[in-house]
Amino acid sequence: MEEKRKEGKDEMEQDVYVLAVESSCDETAAAVIRNGREILSNVISSQIALHTLYGGVVPELASRKHIENINPVIEQALSDAGKTLDEIDAIGVTYGPGLVGALLVGVAEAKAIAYAKKKPLIGVHHIEGHVCANLLEHPDLKPPFLCLIVSGGHTHLAIMKDYGEFEILGRTRDDAAGEAFDKVARAIGLGYPGGPKIEKAAREGDPKAIDFPRGKIDGSPYDFTFSGMKSAVLNYLNQAAMMKKEVNPNDVAASFQQAVIDVLVDRAMTAARDLHQDKLVLAGGVAANGALREALAAACKKRKIEFYHPSPILCTDNAAMIGAAAYYHYMKGERAGWDLNAVPGLKLAE
Repeated sequence: MEEKRKEGKDEMEQDVYVLAVESSCDETAAAVIRNGREILSNVISSQIALHTLYGGVVPELASRKHIENINPVIEQALSDAGKTLDEIDAIGVTYGPGLVGALLVGVAEAKAIAYAKKKPLIGVHHIEGHVCANLLEHPDLKPPFLCLIVSGGHTHLAIMKDYGEFEILGRTRDDAAGEAFDKVARAIGLGYPGGPKIEKAAREGDPKAIDFPRGKIDGSPYDFTFSGMKSAVLNYLNQAAMMKKEVNPNDVAASFQQAVIDVLVDRAMTAARDLHQDKLVLAGGVAANGALREALAAACKKRKIEFYHPSPILCTDNAAMIGAAAYYHYMKGERAGWDLNAVPGLKLAE
C-alpha cells in the first residue's frame, strides 16, 4: 500500500477509492466513493415491498434478503464506478447500530473482501454515515457544525466537532421521530412505511385542525419525547370511535406532522442560540420530509444560520454516506481488526 502511494506524490494528493457496504436494516447497498466527497456509484436494493406485507421490517426476512442481494449489489457498484476490487483502497462497512442479523451480513462480506484482497477494513457508525451524506453534496461543509439527526430509530442533537468526533447534546427519551411516524401512520390506516405516507396525507390536511401536545423534558432543553404525542393521536382516534365521530385522516396526519416539526425546530434553534452555532446539518431518513426541511430552512434564514441537508436519495439508508464517513477514518489511519463485529446498540458518542 505504501509503495503504491510513493511515486513522488504526497498521499493527500492521491485519489482514494472506498468501497462501502450498508446493510443495517432493510436496504442492501454498496457504493464507490472517491476522496470522501464524490459518488462514483451508489446501488440500493430495497426490501420495502416485502416488508410492507407485514406492516414493518421483519428482521429474519431482512437478513435472508441481504444474503441474496449483497454480492450482486457490490458487483453492480463496482461496475457502475468502472473499478475493480484491485483499484479500491479501503473497504468501509456499517457495523452498528441496526438489526444484528442484517448488520452481520454486511460485516462478514466486507471482512471477506478486505481479507481476500488485503485491503484496510473501516467500521462505520450508521448515524455518522447519515451526517456524512451532507459532505457528498456540500463541498464547502466542514466541521464543526450542529447536527439534527432524525431517523426511524434515532433522534439526536449533536455537534460534529471533527470528522468522526461527536458530542451529543440531546436525544429522544422514548420513541424516535421516525418510529412515531410509523406508529401513527399504522393507527390511521396509512400503512408502511409511515414517514412518506404521513407526509403525503398531510399535504391534503389542515395542520391546525388538532392541537397535539409538544412534549418537553424538564431540565433537558435539547432532549426529545414523542411518546406523549403518539399517545395523544391514539387517544384522539379512540375517542372519535367511541363517539362515532368521523375522522379526517389527512387532518390527523397534518396536525401530527406539524407537532413533530415544531418540536424538532424548537430544539435545534435553542441549541444553535445557546451554543452560538452558525451551521445546522439535517440528517437521517426523516430528513427527506419536505415540510421539515422547509420549516428548518425558514428558521435558519431568520437567525442567519447556514442550513444543509442531503437530497432525498441520500436521506434513506445508502452506502455512499458510509463511504464518505469511512474515507475520513481511513485518512486518520484508523483501521478495524478482523474481530470487527455487529453492534446493534452502538452509540454515536457517550
